[in-house]
Amino acid sequence: MKNIIPKIKKNYIIYFFISMLIVLFIIPITFTEKFKISENIQEIKNEIEEPEIDFNVKYKTINLLHTADNTVETVELEEYLVNVVAGEMPVDYEMEALKAQATVARTYTLYQIQNGKKHNNADMCDDSKCCQAWVSKEKRFERWEDNQEEKWEKIRKAVYSSAGDIITYNGEPIDAFFHSNSGGSTEIPANVWGGTNYPYLQVVETSGEDNYSQYYSEIELTTEEIEKKMKEKYSDFSIDWNEENAIEILEYTESMRIRTIKIGNKNISGVEARSIFGLRSSNFTIEKADNKIKFKVIGYGHGVGLSQTGSNTLAKEGKDYKEIIKHFYKDIEIKNIKN
Repeated sequence: MKNIIPKIKKNYIIYFFISMLIVLFIIPITFTEKFKISENIQEIKNEIEEPEIDFNVKYKTINLLHTADNTVETVELEEYLVNVVAGEMPVDYEMEALKAQATVARTYTLYQIQNGKKHNNADMCDDSKCCQAWVSKEKRFERWEDNQEEKWEKIRKAVYSSAGDIITYNGEPIDAFFHSNSGGSTEIPANVWGGTNYPYLQVVETSGEDNYSQYYSEIELTTEEIEKKMKEKYSDFSIDWNEENAIEILEYTESMRIRTIKIGNKNISGVEARSIFGLRSSNFTIEKADNKIKFKVIGYGHGVGLSQTGSNTLAKEGKDYKEIIKHFYKDIEIKNIKN
């Protein structure tokens, strides 16, 4: 027994020191390594997964270029959109149409910030030919004869009641084109600007647009004016007005706009003809009488995306702004990036 007890004490001391080593060094190292592995896995996940858009941080304000004096102003996004909707859509349109316009304008803005970047020192400008129309409150009040504050508050309500809503395709903001009046049928982008089409921008029919003043227009030009305008664009232009097919429509697009028109020795697109002769759209017919050509035009604008008069028609039929948007843009989702 005397020989056994010292051995037990000795073994006990050895086991004690081994246990202390495990507690003090091996276990902490193991947990640390597991924590580091967990951190690395999370970092990898963060790289793979698309992070949520933080509306309040990333898009709370935008830098707006005022083209008149070339100054840049930092403005709240939703306040910017109030001025845009005031410049882009008549205030007497239905509330749901105004909300649809606000959502489209918001989407277009964020798409340009992410993809377009037309200006080095600003996100957007106030020129409708470049970005979107933007009008100051004072300028808009000058156009409205009465109830200015009430009308302005109507637009603010449309913008803020849809605040944060954007139109997405595959989780990304779409290139949300819009125009005044489609003439009953919208157009695909490739027929206007060339290039590839967007799956969410297809030919869509909308009834009731013929009730608006933007639906129909006429322009009459003399043969001399036609020649002058064509020669400004093509120095080698020539035409014999005695020929039966001196001017002739050759081909139509899917939406029945002019794809190709022959004028003298030139075959040009309907979009180009619209630009050269100052027509409201590329959906037109031609009438020849004596030394004059009459263009009878249907619709107003390029015809791609949301039609504003079509939007108002759908609103009058009881559609809400999300239903209106889904009518004009196919296979999309409306996501709120503010929440």
